[in-house]
Amino acid sequence: MTAIVLPLMDGVHLLDVAGPAQVFGDAAQLGAAFTLHFVADATTPLVSAQGLPLAPSSVWPELAEGDIVLVPGGRAPTVAAAARLSPPSLAKLRSHYDDGGRVASVCSGAVSLGLAGLLDGRRCTTHHDLQRGLAERFPRAHVVADVLYTQDGRILTSAGIASGIDLALHVVAQQEGPAMAARVARGMVMYTRRNGNAPQESSILRHRAHLSDVVHQAQDVLDERFRERLPLVDLARSVGVSERTLTRAFSDAVQLTPLRYQQLLRLEEAQSLIQHGSTVESAAAAVGFDDARMLRRLRARAA
Repeated sequence: MTAIVLPLMDGVHLLDVAGPAQVFGDAAQLGAAFTLHFVADATTPLVSAQGLPLAPSSVWPELAEGDIVLVPGGRAPTVAAAARLSPPSLAKLRSHYDDGGRVASVCSGAVSLGLAGLLDGRRCTTHHDLQRGLAERFPRAHVVADVLYTQDGRILTSAGIASGIDLALHVVAQQEGPAMAARVARGMVMYTRRNGNAPQESSILRHRAHLSDVVHQAQDVLDERFRERLPLVDLARSVGVSERTLTRAFSDAVQLTPLRYQQLLRLEEAQSLIQHGSTVESAAAAVGFDDARMLRRLRARAA
């Protein structure tokens, strides 16, 4: 059995804990060899960042070489102010790694890995808001920007909050096979099992930081129907403005035309399909391109 040990601290984010725990717990129910352990130094209940009291064990299990200590993130306005493990837990973390074990982190949990001296010379990542601070605090670490997770030998790190699910599915796929990981993802109603190199922010999120209601409405239509041929006149009519007004408002708010935004959505979906084994031709057809030439051009432009 592989022990998955999650050391907790005051201010820990619930999803940083619950996401990976759900993955490994569901995999275990399907017959995978995982056991979960929630530990902390304190004997009194901890309080999560969301206010829920937690009562982890104060006794760590005996760890073997193949086990994983996975450090969740916590309240982290900055790297300097991030919730982190206590010195005794940091010592256990370091000792496990020195004994040949695996260590992992979600979000600001990477700060604890750095404090344990485990990021020096290693590729790692964290939430996009903390990446610069992590690089400044641990200058010998190789902080990789805008990826969901990294693996450098026996050290695994993931980005913000929900990416801990992607990291856990990656571990399940490595240890129990991709079919098991796919079964777990399907059971959790995951849209897709994302590759570690996928961006932390999709185009759907990246281009929503504006205050134009009409553009948000147009994006809602495009997000739902990006695979379809959607003429500008029909898109404008669906949100109740003229083509000229929509084009101007969209360009001002998003710095893209509606067509270019739709192409980005198609490109991201096609890239995901290709990463999961589709050919360029089949991916192009699946996302609405008439043939693969446009997809190849967009991929070359984005490279």
